[in-house]
Amino acid sequence: MKPLMLFAIIMLVSIVVVVSFGLQLSPNAPIALSPESAANALYICPTTSPFWDGFAQALIPFHRYLVIGLFFVVMLLMFSWGWALYQNLLSDSFKRDSFKKPWQMTKFTFWVSVIVLLFVMTPNYYRTVKVDGLSGEYVLCESDSPGARAVRADAVHG
Repeated sequence: MKPLMLFAIIMLVSIVVVVSFGLQLSPNAPIALSPESAANALYICPTTSPFWDGFAQALIPFHRYLVIGLFFVVMLLMFSWGWALYQNLLSDSFKRDSFKKPWQMTKFTFWVSVIVLLFVMTPNYYRTVKVDGLSGEYVLCESDSPGARAVRADAVHG
């Protein structure tokens, strides 16, 4: 296995373990709430990445065209794979070279799709909330996140 691929696998596994078990490199003191109010509270933080959120907001008008383009490319890929399979079926032998272009196009399409998805769906996309009585951009966070505030759960809307 190539060293870069091994490094990518190790990093991916490390990220999954850290996120799954809630590990933090520099934990902060959590917000202390009374037991009566803790059941009805959510923690919010101000948005920390205005550049990426603004970039994702700027791509929203093009979202439909990006999806149309993706489906167009995927259909071309299906025809390309089908043509390669058909040619191998006609010749009644397996020719590896006929699958090189479809495989290259598939890898390229996959990684372009992943990158565009990361640009469109920033980490704050799924955490962004509106809070009654507060203006600004807020995301849900943990009680020990820097800048966290406790608010009533019924004031937070997704």
